Amino acid sequence: MGQSPSAVSTVNFGDETSDVTCVEGAEDVQNVLDALGDSDCRAILDATSGDALSANEVSDACDLPLSTAYRRLELLTDAGLVEERTRLCTTGKQSNEYVRCVEDIVVSLGASGEMGLAVSQRGRPTHGR
Repeated sequence: MGQSPSAVSTVNFGDETSDVTCVEGAEDVQNVLDALGDSDCRAILDATSGDALSANEVSDACDLPLSTAYRRLELLTDAGLVEERTRLCTTGKQSNEYVRCVEDIVVSLGASGEMGLAVSQRGRPTHGR
């Protein structure tokens, strides 16, 4: 008989076509899986799918304590699922804002138990409010 088929799981965040990159390295794969396994992180991914949000806006939108929002945003940023950038205000002040930068994630498990992730990057997100 032929090789056993791979188990594939897809996380689809939308319909846009985008660039696909492979996540390599056990630690990087684990970082993405840890982020996706956290319900607060998934809520943040949903909240940041449109406009970029500040940490305060994420906290409000996801009904999270601000300290939790910051920790989850760091986890998502480290995993490469959220992009952090600088928001310039009309007053001249700056703050950080966050936006989801992935469209789809495909998790595959090979016949030998090796795990792979293919991540579809989104086009340039829209600026915050």
